[in-house]
Amino acid sequence: MKKWLIPAIVIIVLGIIMYSTTVGFNNTAVTNQENARLAWSNVESSYQRRNDLIGNLVKTVQGAADFERGTLTDVIEARSKATGMTIDPTNITPEQMAQFQQAQGGVTSALSRLLVTVERYPELKANQNFLQLQSQLEGTENRINVERNRYNESVTKYNTHIRVFPNSMFAGMFGFEPMVRYEADAGSENAPDVDFDFK
Repeated sequence: MKKWLIPAIVIIVLGIIMYSTTVGFNNTAVTNQENARLAWSNVESSYQRRNDLIGNLVKTVQGAADFERGTLTDVIEARSKATGMTIDPTNITPEQMAQFQQAQGGVTSALSRLLVTVERYPELKANQNFLQLQSQLEGTENRINVERNRYNESVTKYNTHIRVFPNSMFAGMFGFEPMVRYEADAGSENAPDVDFDFK
């Protein structure tokens, strides 16, 4: 056997190992990143469903002649701000996520005030359309929570993959950056005060 053949075989074997390792890393990172992007799209889709339902809810509530217009205006304005806010899932920054959460928090707050105010109007509470919309909104809020959790799980899987050694070296070479998780709103760990005093 020739002396140069052994080093050549070793170099070829090392090259094949290195190639399969980098290809495996890249393909897994791309798959995990795309799954996280899909999960973010599902979060946005759930929020869009809520915004669509709010439009129908507002129309139903407007039918109540004595209903407080200021509350409806707050809901409409919050919904408008939330629908105007979009985030590119390929480039989510913590600042964009905070703005998105603030806009969605505004909708949640205005919607909560609307539903508490409805308690004063028995004819509206008995309206079948209103009851169906309220039930759909509750279901959508649950969906939003599920989709945010799925997004965070996808991001965690992706971030873990690109941050463990030796993948962290390849991540830098291929330009994979960690993604931002969806975090709870500030103060959400505190139970809200509910006041049904309608004097």
